[in-house]
Amino acid sequence: MGFAVMTMTDAAAARVKQIVASSGPEAQGVRVGIKKGGCAGMEYTIDLVTAANPKDDLMEHDGAKVWIEPSAVLYLLGTQMDFEISRIRSGFTFVNPNQTSACGCGESVELKPADLAALAKQREAEAHA
Repeated sequence: MGFAVMTMTDAAAARVKQIVASSGPEAQGVRVGIKKGGCAGMEYTIDLVTAANPKDDLMEHDGAKVWIEPSAVLYLLGTQMDFEISRIRSGFTFVNPNQTSACGCGESVELKPADLAALAKQREAEAHA
């Protein structure tokens, strides 16, 4: 079994399926990426997918499809994608172990690449437990 780059909550999967259902017959899912910007240095991006990119990693949960841009994989390893609704805002959120800080508004984050050696040791320890 391969290592999943990201996981997705039931709430995130439900929201992805709603987006696909309301976006027309060509919509397949969403693509998550990272771009430079914001006051903390980086921002998550989410775009509608109408044609899958074979280089992207695919994550599926409960019928929802999320592709991950190759350039974002090292920054997103171990991340959980969620969808939250509050009195002030609604949107996708990311619990990312590679995040070192965030701006006050929560729209911009500082990320470091994942430590692949530490992840490998963690997987090995879990396999022997």
